[in-house]
Amino acid sequence: MSNALAIASVTAVLKDLLNNSLIDHDLGSSVGEVIVSALPPDRIDALESDKKSRINLFMYQVVQNAGWRNVGMPSHNDRGERISNPPLALDLHYLLTAYGAEEFHAEILLGYGMQLFHETPVLPRAAIRKSLAPPSPVSAGGGLPPSLQALSTSELAEQVELIKIAPQSITTEEISRMWTAFQAKYRPTAVYQATLVLIESQRSTRSSLPVRQRNVYVETFRQPFIERLLSQSSATAPILADQPILTGQNLVIAGTQLRGDVTSVNIGGISVVPANPTDTLILVAIPDGLQAGVQGVQVVQQVLMGSPPVPHPGVESNLAAFVLRPQIVGPVGVSNSQGSGPDPRSADLAIQVNPAIGDAQRVTLLLNQLLAPLSPPGTGPARAYSFTAPPRVPVSPPPGPPGASHSIIVPISGVLSGTYLVRVQVDGAESPLDVDASGSYATPQVTIP
Repeated sequence: MSNALAIASVTAVLKDLLNNSLIDHDLGSSVGEVIVSALPPDRIDALESDKKSRINLFMYQVVQNAGWRNVGMPSHNDRGERISNPPLALDLHYLLTAYGAEEFHAEILLGYGMQLFHETPVLPRAAIRKSLAPPSPVSAGGGLPPSLQALSTSELAEQVELIKIAPQSITTEEISRMWTAFQAKYRPTAVYQATLVLIESQRSTRSSLPVRQRNVYVETFRQPFIERLLSQSSATAPILADQPILTGQNLVIAGTQLRGDVTSVNIGGISVVPANPTDTLILVAIPDGLQAGVQGVQVVQQVLMGSPPVPHPGVESNLAAFVLRPQIVGPVGVSNSQGSGPDPRSADLAIQVNPAIGDAQRVTLLLNQLLAPLSPPGTGPARAYSFTAPPRVPVSPPPGPPGASHSIIVPISGVLSGTYLVRVQVDGAESPLDVDASGSYATPQVTIP
């Protein structure tokens, strides 16, 4: 999700794309110097003394997106505690206006601007990162000016939804009212909508322990069809339902008509050939390189044809999904602990996670107080905390992403001393907890002194 800087970041990216398009089409040779701006129309009227052609992008309205406005609701439980940070989903409305220093200049500029938005209906993540990148310490120029470098922290490129650009139609009466409200002279204008911007808070939330067992019922279909995705901890271990799917295990695909002449399994874009597939069951090792989170699985069957027979494209199963959950390995380290007595503590928790955490993955640490089985009456509910891990610092020199890592350090604050169960969420995928002989959650845990 993005933060509150996302609105300004969308405008900055669109302005940068307009500026690059005019440079690529060499409009300077036909209309002279062109200014690309993002100003209110009334301010441009005051600047017309420069007698230069201009194309201006003005965000005139922000509305909530109807499809996302109720996602994550309710955000508080019956005790008034925050249980989620629902996203603020916004649609941005823009006026693309052309100002010509000479006749036909406005029409030329508006044509190129509309062509750009027509050919760029979706803002690519790479284009967003490039437009919002801060200046490199090893190269001169490029990126955002110093006064706008804060926009590089908006996380716009990492939000779930891509930004879509679509033209809008408004009536002559609406245009007239709009420009009258601007108290500006009318100029040729096109209207666009940018959908959508997701702004989410990073405030700490109270998390509940996971449900250990679920009953799932699936109706079977034929040719070929994946019914269930299970896991097997090792080649000799039993196949259990409701078992977390972890790196190093076997993925068990259950269904109907799964075996073909040549059978392979596509897991998160990685093709794996199973050893002994059957019509109802396929076992494949989870490939290395998969990151924690939601992964897609599809059985691909090829048909042997020709003489000699060679594989030809055949049929594919339905696309199923599973959550590859992260796993905390080894003890959780505590360092830089501060606080004493009944005061809340702050510290740094060092956690080893498998699989490795990618550059752009979001990590959240969850702590749940571990109470004794026979806690005194009046102890109250166990305390729970959540903390978002800060972005890792890029490696320099040369500048660039830090790369995938099994280790992460999460600073915590405002935590009372005690023993806590520890979980991590990586892009929403949550690490499992181990249980003891009595069936209670026991590990992994950490003691805050």
